[in-house]
Amino acid sequence: MHTITLKSPIPYHVPSLKSHSIFPHNPRLTQPQPHPFFAPIYRAHSSATKGIGISVPKHAPNSTSDGLNGSVHDRKSKNVAVKDVDVATLGNLCVDIVLNVPELPPPDVHDRRAYMDRLSASPPDKRHWEAGGNCNMTIAAARLGLRCAAIGHVGSEVYGQFLLDVLHDQGIGMVGMNEDTDANSSSASSYETLLCWVLVDPLQRHGFCSRADFSKEPAFSWLSKLSGQVKMAIKQSKILFCNGYGFDELSPGLIVSAVEYAVEVGTAIFFDPGPRGKSLSAGTPEERGALNQLLKMSDVLLLTSDEAESLTGIKNPVLAGQELLKQGVHKKWVIVKMGPKGSILITKSGISCAPAFKVNVMDTVGCGDSFVAAIAYGFIHNMPMVNTLVIANAVGAATAMGCGAGRNVATLDKKVISELLPKLKSAGLERKVPC
Repeated sequence: MHTITLKSPIPYHVPSLKSHSIFPHNPRLTQPQPHPFFAPIYRAHSSATKGIGISVPKHAPNSTSDGLNGSVHDRKSKNVAVKDVDVATLGNLCVDIVLNVPELPPPDVHDRRAYMDRLSASPPDKRHWEAGGNCNMTIAAARLGLRCAAIGHVGSEVYGQFLLDVLHDQGIGMVGMNEDTDANSSSASSYETLLCWVLVDPLQRHGFCSRADFSKEPAFSWLSKLSGQVKMAIKQSKILFCNGYGFDELSPGLIVSAVEYAVEVGTAIFFDPGPRGKSLSAGTPEERGALNQLLKMSDVLLLTSDEAESLTGIKNPVLAGQELLKQGVHKKWVIVKMGPKGSILITKSGISCAPAFKVNVMDTVGCGDSFVAAIAYGFIHNMPMVNTLVIANAVGAATAMGCGAGRNVATLDKKVISELLPKLKSAGLERKVPC
């Protein structure tokens, strides 16, 4: 039996929400179904990923903001389209190859590269493959009932086909970024699906290696502009999610183009700088400019307390969050993840907090992605902010109780509902979750 600590870990009052349900009514909170507006990219002999079109139905969801929580419809734009997709992710699509190893890779860059080359020389069995990167977030969001699309590049080799099959099976649309690119160039390796070696030592510590670690240029630096299909996907999405790892694949200029277009068409921007935030803030002028643009233009900023301190120089997470809020033009929420101390959500009008769940942790990979997916759910559905935090903490904790990310992230009917949410009654939060 897992125990859960519900005492608030920080000195901010969380009001009782007995009049609210945890979730609004949503009959799709079950296994994800293939999205009707996207089709997977299946290739028998094609040499490059092609973009796909999106057909739009004649009706649009009707949603308004209550003026408190923020809404995907708050941003004014002359170019707002019907938004039939809930969340689109930008870049950071990769295949994780998860292996148990006697020791983690050496820190020296040359030794580390040789270590990865030795691993690559003997590709492991497919049972060690898993969808990684932003696939984790889209899969978690789809399992919450959200309609999702992954924007990015995958190659035409076996790893790319594996990734496309996983996304299709999870009901997630794929929009390729290189429709006008000739993949038959001399540097064919730069068009291959990005692999990330996830290495686990006997102490359950994780190490990560990919070819992006050994190049000063993004893995797909040949991508220079947004295609028509990519623009259409951004335009028809309520949220565009970007993270710091996207810079490993895409150029800063291309990321800025996507952000600026999202602003133009009224798509909310979620940004999680992650560990890359620190290196980007000390990177090239282009990287620093792109990071500042994301911090300025994002509607929702998600980061750990260490990352908040790194970006602001302020140790107190609340004060750091408030400083980041001031720096934003469109920013509605700054969410600081504090691990076992819970999480806080800061707006211009106040602060909400939710305690952490004490669970038996099996694997922390994918917890942050599950957390973001639940935040997106609450944002889209205008849920009370503290409810949004509670659900995000619960989904992240449930993922930690499993093993690995990708298709192993938590589902509502699996662990969140059966083991975690029933415990929330003692915290004054109703459990009214549609099953």
